Amino acid sequence: MEMAAVTRDGKNGGVPEWRVTVPEGASVTLEHEACLAARAWAWMVSCVVVLGEKVSGFAKRIWKIGADDPRRAVHGLKVGLALALVSVFYYTRPLYDGVGGAAMWAIMTVVVIFEYTVGGCVYKGFNRAAATVSAGAIALGVHWIAANAGHEYEPFIRSGSVFLLGKYPRVPVHESRIVCALANGLATRSVRAASMATFSRFIPTVKARFDYGVTIFILTYSLVAVSGYRVEALLAMAQQRVCTIGIGVFMCLSVCVLICPVWAGQELHRLTVRNMDKLAGAVEACVEDYFAEQADGKQQPPSAGADGYKCVLNSKASEDSQANLARWEPAHGRFGFRHPYEQYKNVGAAMRHCAYCVEALSGCVRSEIQAPEHVKRHLADGCTTVAARCARVLGEAASSVSAMTTSWSLEFAVADMNTAVQELQSDLRELPSKLAEESPATVIDAVQLFTVTSLLIEVSTRVEGVVDAVDTLASLAGFRSADAKPEASETETKAINPDSDEEAH
Repeated sequence: MEMAAVTRDGKNGGVPEWRVTVPEGASVTLEHEACLAARAWAWMVSCVVVLGEKVSGFAKRIWKIGADDPRRAVHGLKVGLALALVSVFYYTRPLYDGVGGAAMWAIMTVVVIFEYTVGGCVYKGFNRAAATVSAGAIALGVHWIAANAGHEYEPFIRSGSVFLLGKYPRVPVHESRIVCALANGLATRSVRAASMATFSRFIPTVKARFDYGVTIFILTYSLVAVSGYRVEALLAMAQQRVCTIGIGVFMCLSVCVLICPVWAGQELHRLTVRNMDKLAGAVEACVEDYFAEQADGKQQPPSAGADGYKCVLNSKASEDSQANLARWEPAHGRFGFRHPYEQYKNVGAAMRHCAYCVEALSGCVRSEIQAPEHVKRHLADGCTTVAARCARVLGEAASSVSAMTTSWSLEFAVADMNTAVQELQSDLRELPSKLAEESPATVIDAVQLFTVTSLLIEVSTRVEGVVDAVDTLASLAGFRSADAKPEASETETKAINPDSDEEAH
């Protein structure tokens, strides 16, 4: 089939026409170009399909988030319940008349202070209540003195109290010097108070525990100090706001503690146990991947648990946050008052110290330059044994922390690990002479094997640091002994049957 463009000057006025030459016995189907409406319809259909796929993917992600931790969905229901309960004061006429227009402050309090954990809710609730009361009391005192100082000095006192710069009215000469001195002294004290409150946020202890309270203090102090109400009206307004904020705090704490509570202390405890298990799996998986047989000279993909150390390295912020919030929680379960939550941070620091070395070990394992297989076989058994013993020690430590018990099995595991490390060190000292007997060039090929073995020995040393941190935690938290229960039962049995020994004799 041939196509050609021919121009006709007669009928079409010089417009080119296309001619198609078809061989005999052939058939040609002419397809007309789709019209504009059809193209628009196809574009709309494709847009709807793409939008549906995005909505479906978003819904699947939301479902996965809720399925991974159903407590997140419960938290949303708890917030809705707290808002529904506190809104009764706003929608019910008798209750609204009792608290006045300040009922909205209770709703705002619920929205602001309701947190996922009990510790976070208590932390924000206490800070908001304490900051509101203290700032309101100081601001009322400033307001009272400013109102009694006269209209000329009132703006000066108010502006100075919140540390705002501006042009103040000139002080008349006929005013009393006592009032002027009182105004200047009060402004200076108020400026210092606001400045000190702002500066206190840079103190690490205040930043960690009372940063939210300082913010609320500055906000409440500024709002009340610059208000234009009379003292009587300001007192009534302050009373209503304090009452409604107290109602909001009470509703938040009641719902958060009584309905499916999530304790920050327990979350920190579980996070520590999970990280310890993942670190144990990462050590063993890295060594197994290194000594695994390579098919066709290609490096095998890493095992599933080889990247577990990354969770340990990335958990510092979460550990610090949960430890700070756990201090505010009341005694619950096995976590009493003054539970050593700070020691969990030390355990996490020891695990990260070990994880850094595991990361270096993982980098050597995944390096493109590898030692020959016949060289690896000299230390394969020793390295695999040390890795397994390190993983066992970390697993025993995780079990001890999880059950909050102490056992002799952890000490036995540490002793076995140290024995395996000593055997590996002796094999490592003998390896250069063995390789030199085979071929002097083989010693150069074994450099990476020496690096991996040295890192593994360093990992075992840092694992002992994790065990020491766990022992300190057990001592401070008062972990019970897992081996004391059978002894206690034997003592009870002898107390019940005191004549059994005599009969045996």
